[in-house]
Amino acid sequence: MHEYIIKTNSVFKKFKKTYAIKDLSMSVRKNSVYGLLGPNGAGKSTLLKMITGIIRPTSGEILFNNHPWTRKDLLNIGSLIESPPLYENLTAFENLKVRATLMGISTRKCNEVLQKMDLMGAENKKTSDFSLGMKQRLGIALALLNNPKLLVLDEPINGLDPFGIEELRKIIRTFAESGISVIISSHILSEVQQVADDIGIIYNGSLLYQDKIDASENLEQLFMDIIRKERAY
Repeated sequence: MHEYIIKTNSVFKKFKKTYAIKDLSMSVRKNSVYGLLGPNGAGKSTLLKMITGIIRPTSGEILFNNHPWTRKDLLNIGSLIESPPLYENLTAFENLKVRATLMGISTRKCNEVLQKMDLMGAENKKTSDFSLGMKQRLGIALALLNNPKLLVLDEPINGLDPFGIEELRKIIRTFAESGISVIISSHILSEVQQVADDIGIIYNGSLLYQDKIDASENLEQLFMDIIRKERAY
């Protein structure tokens, strides 16, 4: 029987008169990479913002590590939602030190996450001079400072060149192997297939499909068939 780091039970999120998330139930296994797939505007970011406490569900339940989600669980969650929250006039190390100080974490942890994200050679470089890929890696380093059990990454490969994507893919795979569960959202199917253990397909705020990835399956075809079927209704 699987153990889950996150489960959502019939979650809804309403903005004014519109439901961004509708009756959504998903399950993310511990020590796995879960790929959340969907076209732009499908509800991926809204769902991840609820899991990370940025917004609250209108109704339904979110369980973290088998108990109802509370704000205390943020101590065990790291996230990179949209763009990395960086002070561009500061160096990579200084950005990490600011966050570590605010969280009461030893600055020794800064060097540890820089090493993990392959940024040790750039620790004294101002982030205004960073490439987009380096900024993304530093954003993930910030999310790792609190030793999270769950790491949430919203479209982390957007705008990266092929080398940046390959580097990030390798790093993400090491997280699950080291005991960190990962949710990664994307609309780039080929990349998710290479990094994820399980996938969920979301469209118009509803989770239409959830299962383990079959390496031999044509994920693009599966995705298009599911979305076309839903659009036909």
